[in-house]
Amino acid sequence: MLYIIGGKILTMTGEIWEKGYLCIEDGKIRELGPMRNGAPFPLQGENEVQIINAEGCIVMPGMIEAHCHMGITEEKKGMEGDDCNEAVNPITPYLRAIDAINPMDAAFSDALRAGITGAMIGPGSANVVGGSFAFIKTHGRNIDKLVVKSPAAMKVAFGENPKVNYGEQGKSPATRMAIAAMLREELFKASVYRENKKKGQLKEPDFKYECWLPVLGRKIPLKAHVHRADDILTAIRIAKEFHVDMTLDHCSEGHLIAADVKESGFPAIIGPDLASRNKIEVQNMAFKTVGILNKAGVKTAITTDHPVSLIQALPICAGLAVKAGLDEMEALKSITLYPAQICGVAERIGSLEVGKDADVVIFDKNPLEISTKVMCTIVNGEIVYADQSFSLPASEKKV
Repeated sequence: MLYIIGGKILTMTGEIWEKGYLCIEDGKIRELGPMRNGAPFPLQGENEVQIINAEGCIVMPGMIEAHCHMGITEEKKGMEGDDCNEAVNPITPYLRAIDAINPMDAAFSDALRAGITGAMIGPGSANVVGGSFAFIKTHGRNIDKLVVKSPAAMKVAFGENPKVNYGEQGKSPATRMAIAAMLREELFKASVYRENKKKGQLKEPDFKYECWLPVLGRKIPLKAHVHRADDILTAIRIAKEFHVDMTLDHCSEGHLIAADVKESGFPAIIGPDLASRNKIEVQNMAFKTVGILNKAGVKTAITTDHPVSLIQALPICAGLAVKAGLDEMEALKSITLYPAQICGVAERIGSLEVGKDADVVIFDKNPLEISTKVMCTIVNGEIVYADQSFSLPASEKKV
């Protein structure tokens, strides 16, 4: 049993305790609350209890990256480690992120040192349909043991990336019209397949359409790469036509049509605002976008889109969003609770609550400040990173 005591606890569900405690057992949060009478635990059997003194620190849920490509686009490896885009066929829904994520990518270590304990990882945006994302924990070497949810979303892309990739090859799609038409055709065929399967009219399953069933059954959303306002609205239009859920990823011009995004009911994953405006469709990208959408009532998460900007910059991006107008607590929720909800894993992570996974991070001060240090990162109740200056229970080793 592990106790974290004395720190300021931010649960992300509304409770904040200036001096609180957290009890972890068997990888789950067993108990938490304000400190009372100096010690929250019984003295008997105390040698079976490990204690982390977090006095003067901030304790909160592990941070969550809602959209990235770490382990698929590996650092330091160039082409040999780049498995992000199967850019030879614009429609590849049957690809699965779990078959390409390498947890030994250096970015995973950087994530843990930054206090990021979960990430939504998947294919890039070269194709109209890129394949399925997976939500995984960031500690471990066996991808199958890291998975929280797979498939977790189906990647689709609008705008420049598929248009440029295939237009330059002399293939379709070379226009935004063709991107939309190809996605509609694929969703139409998948819908017919689903209905035929329900009626028992299929001779055998079709691998290329089985992967659409969780989307059409609204168990997972479309994950739409959209920057420009017109692309955002096209994505919304198609999702409504086929009655499927969707997340609006990047949403760089979302602030220009905030009322329409709110009306759609779809959440937005904003970023990577720390990157350069290196394409026409991101000319209006700005840190103010997430604050404007959040205030309009849109559920928002913040993304680094690693490796477009580095995974460890996630809290810095949230801090810059605060500087541009986002409420500070909403910024913290946009890298914890809200991405967990948007990614469909909030029953396990994203907030500090009894019964949830013990994914916890301890900061020496406000995590949105650039000079803040991560003192300790805990995943599934296991201490997986600790700063050299931080005191740990004697039986625990720093990594």
